[in-house]
Amino acid sequence: MSTVTEFELAPAIEALRPQLKAWRRDFHHHAESGWVEFRTASIVAEELERLGYDVSVGREVIDADSRMGVPEPEVLAQALERARDQGAVARWLPTLAGGYTGVVANLETGRPGPVLAYRVDLDALDLEESRADDHRPAREGFASRNAGMMHACGHDGHTTIGLGLARLFIELKAQLSGRIKLIFQPAEEGVRGARSMVEAGVLDDVDIFIAIHIGTGVPKGTVVCGHNGYLATTKLDVTFTGVPAHAGANPEAGNNALLAAAQAALGLHAIPRHSAGASRINVGVLSAGSGRNVVPGTATLKLETRGETSEIDEEMQRRALAVLRGAAAMQDVEMAYRLAGEARNCEPSPALVDFIHSHIAGLPGIDSVIATENRPYGSEDATTMMQRVRERGGLATYMVFGTELAAGHHHQCFDFDEDVLAVAIHTLAHLALQADTPALRRHSEKS
Repeated sequence: MSTVTEFELAPAIEALRPQLKAWRRDFHHHAESGWVEFRTASIVAEELERLGYDVSVGREVIDADSRMGVPEPEVLAQALERARDQGAVARWLPTLAGGYTGVVANLETGRPGPVLAYRVDLDALDLEESRADDHRPAREGFASRNAGMMHACGHDGHTTIGLGLARLFIELKAQLSGRIKLIFQPAEEGVRGARSMVEAGVLDDVDIFIAIHIGTGVPKGTVVCGHNGYLATTKLDVTFTGVPAHAGANPEAGNNALLAAAQAALGLHAIPRHSAGASRINVGVLSAGSGRNVVPGTATLKLETRGETSEIDEEMQRRALAVLRGAAAMQDVEMAYRLAGEARNCEPSPALVDFIHSHIAGLPGIDSVIATENRPYGSEDATTMMQRVRERGGLATYMVFGTELAAGHHHQCFDFDEDVLAVAIHTLAHLALQADTPALRRHSEKS
């Protein structure tokens, strides 16, 4: 395999900068949350096919029964029509309809080597974006046009990085080995989407897997080769069903679902934290009742558990369910729950972290390289993909590219320095050019 010098690679990426800015701002302006990324996914699929990739979409890469937190059918239908009105590529919409918004592209190089997969995410948050003049997207006219949806975590940048890599790999095809797989995942927020792609077999042939994120508090110019702080998590939507009654005339005839939910919320937050590692629990939503003079017949809770390991999260979940059942029994109401999201924990592969750490120092835009970062930082369902790759003998890691942020992640004023897009693309392309090495082959041979 011939080697492309940094002198040759850098100009190609520099030429991409105007397109990167245009893509990022277009995706930001047309933010779409989980399972309704119809416009975004259609544009991604169209560009990948135009470039010459073998493109798979919809049910080919999404297992229907493994999806979590899918919106109601009428919400999906409305979002599909909105995407059509906002310039989605129409020929892809029938395949994406119903919330099957994953896209996977493969590039065969024609030379033996590993299957190298990069994963980026597509979805925005359910959040109303700031319209203040000091918020750059609002000031420069690319703030989200979709009410209650905003790219406040950088996924518009991630999708752009994926497309930038796709263009660059076509130019570099003669210098690459093996197969490149680009995974554009829906519904990362709420950790709802990765499992469906895992169960569809998308990761089963992967030898080397790299997921990415920008920001997360990492300074501009710093790259983390293996982020190891994401917590395992379980998201539950809970419904209590009691018996409504007139609160004045015959309150004894009612079974109060609101009281069950309130007692559950207090009990859940009283669960002891775990001595073996970080643990979390939070009730984020409690909704109940219809009027001040009615014993509430229904109530809903939305809650989450987290753990430094999957085992800790499973223990937190077990205790949470015991509290929920107990609160229901106290008020003689029914309790039902559904899984709304889930991610396991998975450590990066040391061999891949070491390889990346030894190959990226000094690349343009990189001032500092951190091998592994271990601080707990939320949850990420790319860990479910990492786990599948590692279970099957491959190598996996989660890279973070530092950048300046206008506000923290999931904030209505979130924005980032767009220079990070080129830095990430340059780094990831450089790794692809070096990936077919004896050191990685030894560690990623399938059993």
